[in-house]
Amino acid sequence: LDKEKPSIFNLTMAPLLVGGAATLSSFLFFMMLIESSFAFHIFPPFNSDTSRLGGGISTKVRRRNSRIISSITTLNAAVQEEEEAKPIRVGIAGCGSVAFGTASLLSQNGHDTMLFSPSGRSTPPITSNDNYDARASITSTGAITRTFQSRIASSVDQLVNQNDVILLALPANGHMSIMDALVPHITSRHVIIISSHSSLGGIYLCQQLLAKRNITIPIVAWGTTVVTARRSKSTNESSSDVNVCTIRSVVDMCTIPSHLSSTGWNVCNSLFGTEGNNCCRFQQRDGLLAISLSNLNAQNHLGIVLGNMSRMERHEQWSQGLNITPNIGRLLESLDQERMTIAKALRVDVRTIQEHFHLSFHVPMTSSISEMNSEMVKMGNDVNGPSTADTRYVTEDVPYGLVLIVNLGKLVNKPAVLHEAGIRIVGAMYGRDFWKENDLLNALKLIDVDDLDLDHDVATATNTCVEDLVEAGRTGILRKI
Repeated sequence: LDKEKPSIFNLTMAPLLVGGAATLSSFLFFMMLIESSFAFHIFPPFNSDTSRLGGGISTKVRRRNSRIISSITTLNAAVQEEEEAKPIRVGIAGCGSVAFGTASLLSQNGHDTMLFSPSGRSTPPITSNDNYDARASITSTGAITRTFQSRIASSVDQLVNQNDVILLALPANGHMSIMDALVPHITSRHVIIISSHSSLGGIYLCQQLLAKRNITIPIVAWGTTVVTARRSKSTNESSSDVNVCTIRSVVDMCTIPSHLSSTGWNVCNSLFGTEGNNCCRFQQRDGLLAISLSNLNAQNHLGIVLGNMSRMERHEQWSQGLNITPNIGRLLESLDQERMTIAKALRVDVRTIQEHFHLSFHVPMTSSISEMNSEMVKMGNDVNGPSTADTRYVTEDVPYGLVLIVNLGKLVNKPAVLHEAGIRIVGAMYGRDFWKENDLLNALKLIDVDDLDLDHDVATATNTCVEDLVEAGRTGILRKI
């Protein structure tokens, strides 16, 4: 197959080639049966000398049949290997560090990527432009060291039409707009991966596809990204260099609607492979609530921001792991306890913060998050913290992560006091009302921002019940909307 041709070529020719091989295998097997049957009737079984005739079939025929079986086995193995090796075309919405790092891992695994910057500001420099694709050269260092060519999309239409899997690698505050842009072009052949999922965006996307296109496809939600990555300090926004800090050994995921879970799980494993010892990298969780509560970025980043705001405002270069000191570590552990309490009330299984750091950054698990970060620094897996106050640690994680946790806590009568205090404190620092900046929850009518009175229980703004929300996290359909 010509891997450089448009995807329609591969999608058309691959079934013909594989089907032809399967037909040839069936024909050879059929001929073997005919010959065996013919030989059996010519040489009927003789009890006195079955060894000479092989139980009624001549030795010559048995040898020939053995060669045919061997040929069929070899041919089928070759067909299976070709199917497994065939690259999957993956369109990545996003051109940030995680998007580049994810594309690097996909390329390393033999797949064909296409990158798309919705704003156009982060599009990497085009290095070639043939009749079919514009391409850029991407260089990754760290956990993945390689230089590869990635296709570049100039529109959402191109991103969707030329790929079979669409992966969202954008900040959560860009999810709703890219989902709205994708919906008119998505067809039943597509699989969508949200990396990583927040604020029940998968429900919003599922309902939009059903309402506007009348289609249901696998929508995969990850609890975190499969890689952590950073752009080099010396590179600008449109650079094509990325440092992959780590490849996560375990990523929580779910697929909605849940009856398509096996498809979503198989696609993820085909794209990103397994961890060492053939252990599955992706662990399936029970619905979007489990995934939303498995995303620890918001709570962890809150503690980091509160302890290092002056460094961020002064544009300092500072070690993130090194500055998760014992006091900051205890704050993160207390925030995590609130999250775990809410998860237990909702009857969903999630990992502790200690398990998260152990699996994500490959450090020994202890009871102290500060100690685990110190080990991470010693291993060389540390990253720099934000060097500006305009960071996703605040603009994305506060409205799209913390606000959801607080609302879920109020819904099950398990108030997330520290999370709510963090929203108020950071809001006071920035002079912004982060409660009103979550467009996904507002669109899902899970919070009525116009009537929200912060002097009263946030649960008064929640117009759905726990049972409906849990079920929506499995089906993708929220009945109250």
